[in-house]
Amino acid sequence: MKYLLVFVLFFSTLVANEKQTLTIGLGPYIQSQPYKDVDDIVVPSPVIFFDNGIFYMRWSRGGVYFLGEKKEDYAWGFSITAQPRPFGYKPSDAPILNGMQERKTTLEGGLAFSASYHDTKYIEIMLLTDILDRYDSWLLRTEIGDEYSFGKFTFYPSIVVMYQSQKFLNYYYGVTQQESSPLHPYYEATDGFEIGAQTYIHYPLYKKFSLLLNLRYDIIAKTAQDSPLVNENYIYSGLFSVIYKFEY
Repeated sequence: MKYLLVFVLFFSTLVANEKQTLTIGLGPYIQSQPYKDVDDIVVPSPVIFFDNGIFYMRWSRGGVYFLGEKKEDYAWGFSITAQPRPFGYKPSDAPILNGMQERKTTLEGGLAFSASYHDTKYIEIMLLTDILDRYDSWLLRTEIGDEYSFGKFTFYPSIVVMYQSQKFLNYYYGVTQQESSPLHPYYEATDGFEIGAQTYIHYPLYKKFSLLLNLRYDIIAKTAQDSPLVNENYIYSGLFSVIYKFEY
């Protein structure tokens, strides 16, 4: 523990002499549901971007670095991270779910590795587990992205591949023996891969105010598509936010 404290104090001294940037915002987040006749999720979402080499926030995910290096051309780091998972349903959400038990949202946490080149190209790999014991398992997520500019617009497109364990897919897409009925027969999912593409779009407004748009499209795992609860093979999501950048 004392060595970790020395590490944090050492890097705190370094970043104290560097100019820091904090971006905050708020906007509606929309996420579709692949279940039959279940309405989209629409919630207000805070937006925070901050990274001082020790702590970071990336939209709604936070973390603490414990190992890394930053050079002029590249940077890499290992961190402990946590994020919410806004997913699931209640039996009252649709007729198809009558007789099912609630599948709850949860909080995931774990280990992350991130690396960037020239502050544009990046890769991030996360091994996450269910902190609240909803699905009581783990996921492996890999994202690769880049940065492009067109006039005043800046685009941050990326490809996301997520390995999802059998327990995860069974929790959100399976039907247990106790829940089975003619409406939704018993179904046991296997493990699988979810593949997605997304982009952030940034547009400056006035001084330190900007617009930030996030668009994402995921193709759910084949074993999830085969669930009797599902009638869509995709999930789309998005965020529209006004953000403000502080420098100190």
